[in-house]
Amino acid sequence: MKETAEIKIGLFAIGLDTYWQQFPGLRERLEGYSQVIFRQLQGLGCEVIDVGLVDSLDKAKWVAETFRKNDVKLIFLFVSTYALSSTVLPIVKDLSIPIIVLNLQPVPAIDYDKFNSLGDRGLMTGEWLAHCQACAVPEIACVLKKTNSRFKIITGTLHDTVSWNEIREWVAAIRVIESLKSTSIGVLGHYYCGMLDVYSDLARLSAVFGCHFELLEMCELARIRKSISDQQVKLKLEQFNREFAVSPECEQTELERAAKTACALDELVKEHSLGALAYYYEGAGGEYEDIITSVIAGNSLLTAHGIPVAGECEIKNVIAMKIMDLLGCGGSFSEFYLADFQEDILFLGHDGPGHIAIAEGPVKLVPLPVFHGKPGKGLSIEMKVRHGQATLLSVVEDPDGSVKLLFAEAESVPGTILRIGNTNSRYKFKIPIREFINNWAMVGPSHHCAIGVGHITSILEKIAFCSGIRSCKVC
Repeated sequence: MKETAEIKIGLFAIGLDTYWQQFPGLRERLEGYSQVIFRQLQGLGCEVIDVGLVDSLDKAKWVAETFRKNDVKLIFLFVSTYALSSTVLPIVKDLSIPIIVLNLQPVPAIDYDKFNSLGDRGLMTGEWLAHCQACAVPEIACVLKKTNSRFKIITGTLHDTVSWNEIREWVAAIRVIESLKSTSIGVLGHYYCGMLDVYSDLARLSAVFGCHFELLEMCELARIRKSISDQQVKLKLEQFNREFAVSPECEQTELERAAKTACALDELVKEHSLGALAYYYEGAGGEYEDIITSVIAGNSLLTAHGIPVAGECEIKNVIAMKIMDLLGCGGSFSEFYLADFQEDILFLGHDGPGHIAIAEGPVKLVPLPVFHGKPGKGLSIEMKVRHGQATLLSVVEDPDGSVKLLFAEAESVPGTILRIGNTNSRYKFKIPIREFINNWAMVGPSHHCAIGVGHITSILEKIAFCSGIRSCKVC
C-alpha cells in the first residue's frame, strides 16, 4: 500500500476485576497478550492509542472520553478472557466508528495433558481463563448489535497469519478512507453529452467519501499551457522516452504538442493540489480542441504517479481508481471491449488514459488518426494490464441516491489484444463471461470500471463497511 494518511487507532482489552484476587498473575498475563497486539499494530505504521485493560465501569467511561479526544478512526477490542458487557457499553454507545472484536487465543490449543496434570482445580481454572477468549464474544456481539455499532469479529490466535492479514486489511481500509477525505478531485470540462450513466451527484459523493471537488476551467489550462517553456517541453519529452515505448510513427510536432499539454496538466494539478482528475471536452476547433486532443500521454503519466485521471468526465470511476491507487494496485480506466465466447475471455480497455505502472511489457505511445466518438486526432497509449490476478471496481449510485462499491476478481491472461492504440487486456473470470456480464450490469453501474492488479475484494469490502455503504461482489 502507498504511503497515505496518518491515522490513530484505539486499542483496549477487557477483563473481569473479580478474577485478579482469585487467580494471582492472571491479569499480568492477559496484559502481556494485549501488548503483543499493541506492538504488532504499531508495526503497521499507525499511532495506537492503547488504554490498557478495562475491567470496571469507571475505567470504561474514561476510555470512551480518551478515544473521543484522540479522534481515533478504528477501535480494536481485545477479549482477553471472560468479561462483562457492561465494560464495553459505555465505550461504544456514543462512538460512531468501526469496532473490530479480536477473539485471539494465545495458542491454537491447550496442552491438555499438562493442563490436567496441574492437580489444583484453582490453578487449572486460572489457566483456562487465560485461554477462554471466545467465552465473552457472543455477549459482546449482542451488546454491539443492540447499540447499532458497526463491528466485525476476528477469531484466531495471537500469532496466526490469517488473523493478522485481516487486521492489516482493516488498517489499510481506514487509511484509504482517511486519504480520500483529504483528496481534492478536479473536474475539467463537462460530461460526454448523452452518456447518462456517468452523470454523478457530487454532493452525495462528497458526503460518502469526504473528498472535495474542484471545478476547473479550460481557459485556466490554456493559460498555463501558454506559459510552458521550451525547457519544460524538452524534459517532458525525455520522460516520454523513459516511460513509453515511443513509436517511430509519432510525428515530432505531435510529441511536442502532447508534451506541452502534459506540462500544463502537471502545473494545473500543483496549483489546485489535486489528488485525482476527471475530464472531458470537445471544443469546436481552435485552442481548446488542440489541448483536449493532446492530453492522453500526460494524463497517463499522472495516473501512473499517484494522480488518477478518468476520461469522459467519469467522476465515480476516478474515485474507484483513486481507491485502487491508494492500495498500491493501480486502477486503470476501462470499459467492456469485446467478448470472446470461444475462449470465454472478456476484453476490457479504453482509449486512455491508462495506469502504465501496472502494464505488462512496454507501453506504446502511438498516433491515432481518429479518436473514436470524439473530435480530432493525436497520440494515445497502447498497453495491457500485467498478467495474473486482477480486480475490477466500480462506484455505483443507486436509484435511491445511496452509493455502493461493486467489484469482481479476475485473471489478466496472455493472448492477442486489439492493436488499435488503446489500452486493452484479456480477462478470465471464475464464472462464464455470459454470467459475469449479466450479473455485473444488473447491479446498475456506469459502463466504466477501474482495474487493478491482485485480488483485493476482501479489503474493498472492508472499505465499504467502514464507509457505512454497501458492497457487491460479483465473483
